[in-house]
Parts: sequence; C-alpha cells; structure tokens
Amino acid sequence: MVGVRQQAAFHSDRDANGRPLSASEREKLLKPYLPAAPKTQATAQPQQNGKQAKLFTHKPRVRPAIRHAIHYLLFTIIHTVFSVYIRVRQVYHAVVDRVLAILYYHHRTPELIKRDVKNLSKVPQHLSVILQLPPEGGKKDRLETLVNDACEVAAWSACAGVPMLSIYERTGRAYAMHRIDVKAKANGVAGILKSSLPHLHRRIERNLISYYGATSPLKPTVSLRAPHLPSYSPPHSPEPSSNGTTESSRPHITILLISASDGRQTLVDLTRTLASMAQDQKLQPADISAELIDAEISESVMGEPDLLICFGDRVVLDGYPPWQVRLTEIYGVQDHVGGVEYHVFLRGLYRFAKAEMRFGR
Repeated sequence: MVGVRQQAAFHSDRDANGRPLSASEREKLLKPYLPAAPKTQATAQPQQNGKQAKLFTHKPRVRPAIRHAIHYLLFTIIHTVFSVYIRVRQVYHAVVDRVLAILYYHHRTPELIKRDVKNLSKVPQHLSVILQLPPEGGKKDRLETLVNDACEVAAWSACAGVPMLSIYERTGRAYAMHRIDVKAKANGVAGILKSSLPHLHRRIERNLISYYGATSPLKPTVSLRAPHLPSYSPPHSPEPSSNGTTESSRPHITILLISASDGRQTLVDLTRTLASMAQDQKLQPADISAELIDAEISESVMGEPDLLICFGDRVVLDGYPPWQVRLTEIYGVQDHVGGVEYHVFLRGLYRFAKAEMRFGR
C-alpha cells in the first residue's frame, strides 16, 4: 500500500523537505508499485520449446520390455525344472513303495515279521506313531479306517517285540466308539475315552487273534490306557497251557492313546501348578529343574519315545506333545501317500537300528 508521504511527493513532485524531484527520482518512487515488465519474444521462445520438449520426449520402453522378458523366461525355466524334478521324485518314490510293499509283506504271520526284524541291532522300547483321520468318506467309515490302522500298528509292534506303543491322533477320535450314547457326549472327551477303551481293546485283541490264532500261547497280552485315565486290561487268571507256559509268561504290550490336548495344555497346567506351589512356599523356585518337569510329564502323560513314525507324505507333528520328542528319532517317507503300510513301519525300525544316539556329545 502506498504511504502518505510517497503519495504527497508523487502528486506535488516535491519531497518532504520541499525540494523538487527529478524525473529519475519520480520513476524510482513509482517503480515499486508498477507491474512486472512483459517478457520479450526472445526469452519466451526457449521456455515454449522446453514445454514442447517435455510433452514430446520419447520414453525408453525397449529395455524394460527386454528385462521383463528375461525375468519371465528365467522364472519359466526354473519352474519347469523344479516341476520335472518333483514329478520324477514322486514317481520314483511311488515305484519304490510299491516294490517294497510287495517284497516285505507280513501276510498276517508273526514269524515273517520276526524274521524281518531278527537282524536288527536294537528295537525301540517305546515306539510312537502319528495317525490321521482320513479326510474323505463318511464319519463312520473314516473312524473305522482309523481304528483298523491302530489295530494293525499294534499287531506289528507286538510281533516285532516292542513293549510299549503310543498312538497319537490329534482329535482323539482314534479311540471313539462308533456309537456314543447321550450320556457319554454329555461327559465330554473324558467320558468318550473311558467308554471307548474297552471297545478298542476288543478290536486289538481280535486283530491279534487273526495273527496268532485264538489258542496260541505266544499271543501277547494287551493293556490300554490314556493320560489321566486308569489302565484298561481285562482281568484274567494265569492258566497253564498245553506246553506248560502260563499267561504271565506271555509277551505283553502296553498301548498309550494320546491327542493334542495331552501336549501343550499339559505343559500349561504343570506351569500353573508349579507357580502356585512356589507362591504358597510349598516349593522353592530353585528346585524347579528340567529333571522335575520331565518326571512330572512322564508320570502324567508319557516318557520320551525312542522312535516316532509318521505315515504321511511329509513329517508333520500336528500338535504332538513337544516335550517328549526332544531326543526322539523321527522317521517319515517322502511323498508317501499309501497311508499306514507295513514297509514304512519296517523301514522306520531299520532306520532306528542304524541311528547313533549321541545325546549332545
């Protein structure tokens, strides 16, 4: 905004002291309030050319296209090579599985199984297997398949001389009966397990009879149990057989049924119990050690298995109790889709016999 003194000087052509202003002084006084001088043709032409240059500049498109083609070609080559490799590997394993299934088949004969494991340097004292509920079929058919698999593994283990077998199925349905009454459903998982242990025991006994015969003195006795439940073994009196052997001298196999609820939840419950005892001064924190935790878990759930066999196409523990597999030899067959088969069981025993247990040394 023009000041009062500048305005008066401009109109009177005199400054504040009354001195007359020259032409240059009047221009200097007016210059701050004049608009900017228009640009000449010479200065406007380069800017116009610059704008046109920006509008019509050719962008490089050949190099990105070539780079994209090279990347796509490399990806296609790598994808093709790995696809061929995986297919060849699957075919190879499928052929090997079929050949081994034919060469090593038990024919429900304990003598053949004992012959297969006769040359092994050691047999696991505690064998564990992971079974999965089949994804296809009706509920009753899937459960029947799972129970048959459990009975077969129990028979193979008994024939191979394994004294303890633990069967893991994530949901615990491997031990469920085909018909569960309303009362068992109301009692929850514990009621289902208690009501199904006798049923599964009868199925295992029936399967062992198909291997050994009903009157064979070599047929093992079976006891069945689950964590936090009493062991189930039908009471019997040791009666002498025709060759003088008694029931007590027959081999025995203990079968333990576990599920995902016996894994991490057991660790959580044990942690809460130990923390509560430490707060109540019933247990000193210095007394809590790995040996104490191992003893408590072994008593409540089970000890560490020597060998864990996975019958799937890859090794997936699927919620298996984590504490018990610290020193366990885990075996699985790559690309195996045949389910529970005897040759996989036998190969697992051979792998365990060749394994060297260093235990951190």
